[in-house]
Amino acid sequence: MRRPLYFALGMCAGASVYFTLPAEPSTLSSILVATLTASLILFVMSRWDTPAGVRILLVVTLGAVTGFSIAKAHTRLRAPPVLTQTLGPVMLEGWLTDVEPGKNGNRLRLTVHAMAGLSPQQAPQHVRLTHSNRLEVEPGRFVRCWAVLRPPPQPEFPGDYPFNRQAFFEGLDAVGYVMGRCRGGPLGAQVNATSRLETEIGAIRRSLARRVNEEAGPRAGGFAAALTSGDRSFMSQADMEALRNSGLAHLLAISGLHLGIVGALVYFAVRRTLSTWEWLALRVPAQKPAAAAALMATALYLVLSGASISTQRAFIMAAIVFLAILLDRSPLSLRTFALAMIAVLLLQPASVMTPGFQMSFAATGALIATYEAWSRRAAAIGETRRRGMLFALKSLVVTSAVGAAATAPFALYHFDRVAPLGLLANLLAMPIFSFISAPAAGLALVTWPVGLSDLCLAVFGWSLERVLAIAHWASLAGDGGLELGGPMPPSVLILLILGLIGACLGITVQQRFGLSAAALAASALVWMLSPQAVVHWSSSGDAYVVTKERGVHRVPLADGEGLAPLHYADVTASRDCLNDGCDFRTAAGRILIGAPEWIDERCEESAAIILSKKALPSDCGNGAMVVLWDEIIKDGAATILSDVAGTLDMYRPKCGRRPWTPCLKNP
Repeated sequence: MRRPLYFALGMCAGASVYFTLPAEPSTLSSILVATLTASLILFVMSRWDTPAGVRILLVVTLGAVTGFSIAKAHTRLRAPPVLTQTLGPVMLEGWLTDVEPGKNGNRLRLTVHAMAGLSPQQAPQHVRLTHSNRLEVEPGRFVRCWAVLRPPPQPEFPGDYPFNRQAFFEGLDAVGYVMGRCRGGPLGAQVNATSRLETEIGAIRRSLARRVNEEAGPRAGGFAAALTSGDRSFMSQADMEALRNSGLAHLLAISGLHLGIVGALVYFAVRRTLSTWEWLALRVPAQKPAAAAALMATALYLVLSGASISTQRAFIMAAIVFLAILLDRSPLSLRTFALAMIAVLLLQPASVMTPGFQMSFAATGALIATYEAWSRRAAAIGETRRRGMLFALKSLVVTSAVGAAATAPFALYHFDRVAPLGLLANLLAMPIFSFISAPAAGLALVTWPVGLSDLCLAVFGWSLERVLAIAHWASLAGDGGLELGGPMPPSVLILLILGLIGACLGITVQQRFGLSAAALAASALVWMLSPQAVVHWSSSGDAYVVTKERGVHRVPLADGEGLAPLHYADVTASRDCLNDGCDFRTAAGRILIGAPEWIDERCEESAAIILSKKALPSDCGNGAMVVLWDEIIKDGAATILSDVAGTLDMYRPKCGRRPWTPCLKNP
């Protein structure tokens, strides 16, 4: 009964192994041979009465080989990056397709038409530019910008998020910033029909976001625009940080929650309406045309929201649910959950490494497993009544608690923090969002064509103001979230995932709690024994030193062309340095950072690590691990790790081994 689920979990494992390999694996033909071999073994073994454990292992193995092969095939279909060095300032012309918010200004996504000095084959096709000045153009316009471009940043810190891999599979060829302001150009729409449709949809989304932002009120208009169109550019950074630190950031993503609410509203509305027509209700099951209408509504919402990777994944999951209703299958079961996971992995295998995929499927799987266990227990004790406010409150508490527990490991791994008041914030905010915000948004959409949406949008904005108030309160009360100081090792995440799978698939309560407790204990032990970063010198020129007393210190040491690691993006410059250098006491020993002359004066003092912009005298730094700026320019970055025994090791990023990590040229 659970073979599709085991196959889906195997696909996740196989795709994850492919994307985490240090070098590109062998050719596609050998992987296809391995897939056929695994299929043959499964077919032969299924003819005999093999033990259940062996069959599960074979299904998982087949899934792993399939996931590995699909990931390899998708990679081969992608064109290699064309930009391998910083470029600009250069005149760039193209069509503005989307606007996103950023800390330093709006982020513009453009489809490039031409770049000065580059042929169409040499120029990137899709770029993202930070626009810090006032924006005077809208999506759909042809624009001209003076810009500085660079390849998508590669991870240089162990455990840092690989944005370059995400950009590779999203078709984003370059990032950069605008010098001055983008201005409208004379060229019209694109010749390519697909690109023209994409630009027109972007213009419609921008118009929808602007209208909702104006009608929903000044306080929550940006939040309302983000929920209806996926355009977050009208939101303030303070509101976004509050939602993130309070554990309510999932409301910002156009995900399964929003598509599920839209689909559920359409489904129940159409079903109730058709049920009142006696002639039709006696001849056609009302739930089937209702499911078809809900499927079309979610597809429309997919287009209007921008069809991002996370939204596509959510639509696939919602489509599986409504197709299950059309085929007279249970829409909420682990089998349906497995089919949705398989469909997403077939279409977007790279999404298995993203926090959106991991957190959404973890929460959904845990909730379905809890629901099934709850139903079995209710049937065993003869409980049949499941209505009323008490049951609704109990369901809300259980849903919030299970969802928070299932997503906590992934939040710690990807964001190095978890909201301490996230459960309470969700318990307070989700009733408002589910029973007021979502129906108001749905009614606004229905009444839009007849011009009666203003009142619904006003209610929508009022309810979201209450949600933002809860987010700001929980964010301040929780002091911005619980941070653990360092990135979670991948092995710890794997153990926690195994514990989560055991908690969901265990037969008895004792098995579920036992597997979860064993996974937690093993992950805590592995985390304690894993090497921890002591100091990191980035290609941006900044050095990051980790101390137990005061956390991470950022020291601007040199002028670099690269970008700081995403893991340390929020760290401000330290004021603990002297004139030309810094002296830190860490768990790994003393660290000296600064100019050669300043370090030379302290050569007689013992030091474990020395970071210098230039070479030191030959008699300086004996016994210390010395890192020079010339080495950083050559290798990109350097991270010094310390294990539990105090042994130091250096990590340097590797390039050229995967298609999305080309070796970049120094400008």
